[in-house]
Amino acid sequence: MANAVTAAVSFPSTKSSSLSNRNSSTIFPDKISYKKVPIYYRNVSATIIVGPIKAQVTSDVEAPPAKAEKISKKMEEGVIVNKYKPKNPYPGRCLLNTKITGDDAPGETWHMVFAHDGEIPYREGQSVGVIPDGIDKNGKPHKLRLYSIASSALGDFGDSKTVSLCVKRLIYTNDAGEEVKGVCSNFLCDLKPGAEVKLTGPVGKEMLMPKDPNATIIMLGTGTGIAPFRSFLWKMFFEKHDDYKFNGLAWLFLGVPTSSSLLYKEEFEKMREKAPDNFRLDFAVSREQTNEKGEKMYIQTRMAQYDKELWELLKKDNTYVYMCGLKGIDWIEYKRQLKKAEQWNVEVY
Repeated sequence: MANAVTAAVSFPSTKSSSLSNRNSSTIFPDKISYKKVPIYYRNVSATIIVGPIKAQVTSDVEAPPAKAEKISKKMEEGVIVNKYKPKNPYPGRCLLNTKITGDDAPGETWHMVFAHDGEIPYREGQSVGVIPDGIDKNGKPHKLRLYSIASSALGDFGDSKTVSLCVKRLIYTNDAGEEVKGVCSNFLCDLKPGAEVKLTGPVGKEMLMPKDPNATIIMLGTGTGIAPFRSFLWKMFFEKHDDYKFNGLAWLFLGVPTSSSLLYKEEFEKMREKAPDNFRLDFAVSREQTNEKGEKMYIQTRMAQYDKELWELLKKDNTYVYMCGLKGIDWIEYKRQLKKAEQWNVEVY
């Protein structure tokens, strides 16, 4: 993929790499530019006789049946967690850091890539921890913050040696009228290429992809909640794997306040061009779009336009719902059923 990040880095084209348990390669699209654009026990009581007993004791009570081992529907085999912990973080290195929202967007979001030299073997859907430099108001080192990984296991360069994050710079005014800057988000957004970053993890199994390559995967994300879904979609549509080929339906709903806040729009549109029968894409731009009733277009508003179709998909036992970054959408009872069947996967912050 040429000029993957405008004026920042050139990605190699059709680059292959080998993982520990699989052979995979990355098929990069012609051009992906990051522009500033407008988830039996039975209780049996018995009398205990104290003393020597020589006779054989039998019972008519049948032993409870052995509990069947639960087989996960997710790609959990060989998943590594907590290889690096806060007391012994991995010294990653920033390779690139670029703003991917427009200048008129309500807030800045940055895409950043860190080298880990293959030492943090994460999977799509996992997170990493970042320990920002400096000390807190009590003179102690800052605590780590977790971020959803925004790259596939192969990474943006296709060599399994990098990890990417999607981070929004946090700046707000508190009740006293003072400007407050988020410690870790500002640390990350201000990083320059070459800077060292303390990384921990990988962590998490909640958001791992389903094993079934024929599954229907419905992804609901707002803002930087797009991160794990970018990792899913790169694996599905930009890479080739000997042990995985996605033949199902991936349906992404992305909610943002303005069109200049849409993240990775060009990438997703290229995926749709590449696999129109396997990838559907819907944006919900709340400050610019409305539905037929004149209501603001939030994710739930956009989804309501496909309510019958979505409901039929949700009835299937190989439909999986993933949410990241949201707290407002809830389907109560049906969600409980999906959760029990490992079909409902949520990560909020």
